Amino acid sequence: MSVSVIEQAKIQAQVLVPLVKALQAELGEARANALVRRALGDLYRGFGEEFWKAKNESDLGKAVSSAFRTYARDDALAYDVIEQTADAFAFDVTRCAYAEFYKALGEPELGFLLVCTADFATAEGFGADVKLTRTQTIMQGASHCNFRYRRDGGRSQ
Repeated sequence: MSVSVIEQAKIQAQVLVPLVKALQAELGEARANALVRRALGDLYRGFGEEFWKAKNESDLGKAVSSAFRTYARDDALAYDVIEQTADAFAFDVTRCAYAEFYKALGEPELGFLLVCTADFATAEGFGADVKLTRTQTIMQGASHCNFRYRRDGGRSQ
């Protein structure tokens, strides 16, 4: 059985948290965070592209729902689906073990940088016509995360 995404995040944090803190101390927080976002963005965009090709699904709601179940595995997320159609998938995350983990470490800002910002890069990997909107996260202190995936214009795979 493969390692769940939440367990991967916990393992990666053992290396990434001290690395990012060292980069912040050396380069300043803004410059270090931009570097981390760029590096991880490329990685997660590639994951999104690979997932989209492997899924070969034109129904955005089905595809994103499937992807999110992977992130929710091992009770990592509790969420409520608001809308699921061929061109949209909207849901609210109401409990997030990723946020709980980084808050327990005392590093919610790094959790946002290392976990939450990956969502947008991954969505970019789904295709130029797929847009993600999210205005709040549990990691940043909100009561829930509001994910809204939409397909703009015509369909593509």
